[in-house]
Amino acid sequence: MNDWSKNDIEIFLRNKETGLVYFYTPICGTCQMAGKMLEVIAKLFPNMKMGKADLNYIPEMAEQFEVKSVPCLLIIHHGQVMEKIFAFQSVPYLHEKIKSHLV
Repeated sequence: MNDWSKNDIEIFLRNKETGLVYFYTPICGTCQMAGKMLEVIAKLFPNMKMGKADLNYIPEMAEQFEVKSVPCLLIIHHGQVMEKIFAFQSVPYLHEKIKSHLV
């Protein structure tokens, strides 16, 4: 999963793209585990656009998307946030959530 800047995310939304945006902070242990789950998800959905962003560098995005805690996964369909996931329960859980909105 590639690191995205604020500009990358804004372009993704402006172009009404579909995919996932993952917000994290590097010192968050839960974020590290969630990141590993998303590596598996990336293999399950190889053609899906996915990016990650460190909220320490883009706090305005936390406000814009009302991110209350990390990790946070935005499921985006045609530029619209369909769901925000804060509890990354398991890979099968994430797979089903993503599939229900995007596939």
